[in-house]
Amino acid sequence: MTTTADAADTHSPLRVMVVDDHPMWRDAVARDLDAAGFEVVATAGDGPQAVRRARAVSPAVLVLDLNLPGMPGVQVCKELVGSLQGLRVLVLSASGEHADVLEAVKSGATGYLLKSASTEELTDAVRRTAAGEAVFTPGLAGLVLGEYRRLASEPAPTASDKPKAPQLTDRETEVLRLVAKGLSYKQIAERLVISHRTVQNHVQNTLGKLQLHNRVELVRYAIERGLDDV
Repeated sequence: MTTTADAADTHSPLRVMVVDDHPMWRDAVARDLDAAGFEVVATAGDGPQAVRRARAVSPAVLVLDLNLPGMPGVQVCKELVGSLQGLRVLVLSASGEHADVLEAVKSGATGYLLKSASTEELTDAVRRTAAGEAVFTPGLAGLVLGEYRRLASEPAPTASDKPKAPQLTDRETEVLRLVAKGLSYKQIAERLVISHRTVQNHVQNTLGKLQLHNRVELVRYAIERGLDDV
């Protein structure tokens, strides 16, 4: 199975899958990504087909439309994120509605790009998504961070019998604090004078220790503990 880490370790093309119910748009995006050096391993035109094919080909990045027949894009995201090792989801949608953006992120999407984006913006977003960065069309990142904070202000459900979270190392906590402040992995690497890959490893280790599934849950965890204010 190809993972994001695998793609980073070799010179093989990044494996991408494109999901959109409009054939001309789907084919155009696939051609653009192919021309940019990505390996488009599959395409799909509806939700159930997207789930089946993604599980068959294990892409590193799923470029996903939200408005799909058979199963909405957010449900496709929920079905696949966490069940496919290393999968990242970049939503590519015509909708810039706040509710759509937040629902996509809560379902596990790493990034959200509007279809008005240029080919260069799309290819850059796919690369950054594969690296685990949160990529958003300008203006949407602040909205998502604001939602993180709103969620963190809500009372947490009682779980007295829930086991205590494992202890993080000092460096993992430091990286988590910077993630909560909205810094990209590249910015964190520069701030801490470590490699981009090391930042990714710390984030993945932290997700595993805390039994969290994506950046949304990770940032909420950090904000709930006040790490973004330190």
